[in-house]
Amino acid sequence: MFVDKAEITVKAGNGGNGKVSFHREKYVSAGGPDGGDGGRGGSIIVRVDTNMSTLMDFRYKRKYAASNGADGTANNKKGKDGKDLEIRVPDGTVIRDVETGAVIIDMSNSTGEKTFKLARGGTGGWGNQHFATPTRQAPRFAKAGLPGEELDIVLELKLLADVGLIGYPNVGKSTLLSVVSKAHPKIADYHFTTLFPNLGVVYVSDGNSFTMADIPGIIEGASDGAGLGHDFLRHIDRCRLLVHIVDISGSEGRNPIEDFKTINDELKKYNSELAERPQIVVANKCDLVFDGVNLASKFEKYIAEHGYKLFKISAATHAGVQDLINYIAKELKNLPPVVHYESDYVPKQKIQGKPEDLVIENYDDVWTIEGAWIERLMQNINFSDYESRMFFDKVLRNAGVFKRLEEMGIKSGDTISIYNIEFEYEE
Repeated sequence: MFVDKAEITVKAGNGGNGKVSFHREKYVSAGGPDGGDGGRGGSIIVRVDTNMSTLMDFRYKRKYAASNGADGTANNKKGKDGKDLEIRVPDGTVIRDVETGAVIIDMSNSTGEKTFKLARGGTGGWGNQHFATPTRQAPRFAKAGLPGEELDIVLELKLLADVGLIGYPNVGKSTLLSVVSKAHPKIADYHFTTLFPNLGVVYVSDGNSFTMADIPGIIEGASDGAGLGHDFLRHIDRCRLLVHIVDISGSEGRNPIEDFKTINDELKKYNSELAERPQIVVANKCDLVFDGVNLASKFEKYIAEHGYKLFKISAATHAGVQDLINYIAKELKNLPPVVHYESDYVPKQKIQGKPEDLVIENYDDVWTIEGAWIERLMQNINFSDYESRMFFDKVLRNAGVFKRLEEMGIKSGDTISIYNIEFEYEE
């Protein structure tokens, strides 16, 4: 099954917590703090895999998480870093943020060796050895590890093709691709034979080749979701040159002029820039033109009036095909390279908050304090230890929290409630 779009969640590992420990050794008194730091959490790494051609692997597994860093241990031993998790994607995959739709990274690279760190692991917390000072020689608190980054992303595969074959179903796109390349698309005489894009390499001469994609038939209303076109219009985005194939024979009772107009209208609705992309018109099935001579003549006149280059071919008998391929190769030399998408993603700020963002509310003689900043601070405090509590008190005072409380009218003896911890305020 061909899958070209998937929504997943990636979560980097959390950093390990710092250790509270004191050196213990016979005949050594007051060995001092020796708590080690926590290990760094594993990151999420995305790598291009040229052997992949679909996002099928992401159809059933939707969450990818790297391992957490280990906690620090005694004797100043740092915890083990978490192992990075590598996610492999096909060449041409665009990664977007679910919420904003912004492009995070375009994983397109001709060498297939491109890697990108999508989510960074959290930093490990400090052990209590870092908090020792001349006046605080036995700190009984350590720092907690930081959480790893978490992202909801959309993986969107956009084929890396120089040339895109577009047109109504059953006009001969797959037949042409099979004739000029080694691709083997499914071919049959009914609509929507092609259910997913096929990619082939067209060799013109030594050192001269290009890639061609057969895009599933686009019909009227494709830009709004009709038929299969809505699912695969994205694969035309990168094509440098569009080859618009029409059935000139009118063998199915269709009007090539109306078909040509309809397809271009759908391209314009989907992406106005696509309608301006260089386009060659190919009148296929010219070997079947008998009663439709007048129809063919009208189409040729219409195309000439609108300034398009027209080739009359028969993909089935190979008539005119080589001239078309030679012209495409010549045109590609003068066109810009395959489109790569620039990142416009602005990473979200880590929710750690600031002291001034704290919410302070008063209920008679009880004062509540809430906010991300103080919640994060409390994770690093051992409230059963006196020196740790004094450190907490000092941080709040230096951050201006007590000053705000005093300005709001707190009195000595009032209760300060911070989540599940309560204190009695003293001036």
